[in-house]
Amino acid sequence: MKNSFIINSDFSEYKKIFLEQNSKHNLISKNDEKFLQEKHIYDSLSLKLFLEKYSIKSAKILDIGCGGGFPCVPLAIEFEDLRIVGIDSIRKKIGSVEDIRTKLNLSNLELICDRVENLKNQSFDIVISRAVADLAKISQYALPLVKKGGYFVAYKSKKALTELEEAKNVIKSLKAEVVDIIEYTLPLEEVYERNLICIKKL
Repeated sequence: MKNSFIINSDFSEYKKIFLEQNSKHNLISKNDEKFLQEKHIYDSLSLKLFLEKYSIKSAKILDIGCGGGFPCVPLAIEFEDLRIVGIDSIRKKIGSVEDIRTKLNLSNLELICDRVENLKNQSFDIVISRAVADLAKISQYALPLVKKGGYFVAYKSKKALTELEEAKNVIKSLKAEVVDIIEYTLPLEEVYERNLICIKKL
């Protein structure tokens, strides 16, 4: 398996609470519930590959379009030294994640119900997004919020290179450059290729 990693935290309580919330608010499909660990928790934690490669121990991170709490909640559980802000414009989803955060006592996770373009005068060491929009579009929201020398890390499928080609002019215009593409596969029977596109703010 490409670039696999070890999960250090116990996610059993989180899974129980998440499935309770999912039964009320349909945060992921019923079919995906049985792959919660592999498709959602493990995928969320793939940022570990980036953090370890670039020797990042602590950081302020923004998760754009955090939805049902991916990747922000698994990251907050696994990395106590990360300060994570999750933003999503859908109140129902943010409300569910707030319940999860409270029950798990995740003091390093902050949640905002708003559109990302309304975040003013804020900057982050790292901005992340997973399953939100194509790279050209999401880069326009993410990169202005990244500190100089910081990173935007986009979780992408095997179509990453196609999206990257379409986004290269946008990324350049926002004074950033692609510095790495970290490939990994999810721990499923079928080959499920994923990529972290790592973009540095110059």
